[in-house]
Amino acid sequence: MPYQLRFFAGRVNGRLKNFRLSSYLFIKRALDIAVAASLLLFLAPLILVISILIRLDSPGSAIFAQERVGTRVRVRNGSKVWELRPFTVYKFRTMRQDAKNDIHKEFVQAFIRNDSAKMELLQNGKGKKGVYKLVNDTRVTRVGKVLRKTSLDELPQLWNVLIGDMSLVGPRPALAYEVDVYTPQHLRRLEAQPGLTGLWQVSARSSVDFDKMVDLDTWYIENQSLWLDLKILFMTPLAVLRGKGAA
Repeated sequence: MPYQLRFFAGRVNGRLKNFRLSSYLFIKRALDIAVAASLLLFLAPLILVISILIRLDSPGSAIFAQERVGTRVRVRNGSKVWELRPFTVYKFRTMRQDAKNDIHKEFVQAFIRNDSAKMELLQNGKGKKGVYKLVNDTRVTRVGKVLRKTSLDELPQLWNVLIGDMSLVGPRPALAYEVDVYTPQHLRRLEAQPGLTGLWQVSARSSVDFDKMVDLDTWYIENQSLWLDLKILFMTPLAVLRGKGAA
């Protein structure tokens, strides 16, 4: 189903459920603002140091901006409505400034289609068993490899959280060329605001195929709660330290 889809809705049964959802979304947003603002202030020295190291390592800006597919959740007349819209996500630049995304587009679309032969071909025989992502990518800089391994490249997305494009917890934001090849089942993972971390990141990361990733995102969406969000947030540092699937 193409990315031209702009919104879709699901029924919320009963006023109590409607009230609980609205309350959860309100508290979730308040938590996002408080935590993102605090972390941006606390981590400002680290963000500055990383920015300098990136600039010293290779020419180009320290920040990489990319269009992603975002979702805003609303409750209207007893229905949940997910409005799909593009937004700009920010990351520390981990690749050379002149790097092309053609190979990544091919790999991601092969990953979504579970085309193992195509993924293996694009890895040039350098892939790692059980890791569903491009590894030994020659486009990645020396500093970029460290940032990706430690997930520090994601820190600028705290700004996305603060301004409301993303949440602290939710499915990872999709690229437009991913959504272009989604099946109706895959679209289920767009039924929540994209997150900085999520159930997939703390339990599997790049060690499972795309359908399993969608299953994890869907389970989170169907079981969203403040307690689950807090649990995922507390599990995130441990997942980063383990480095599972972070090749």
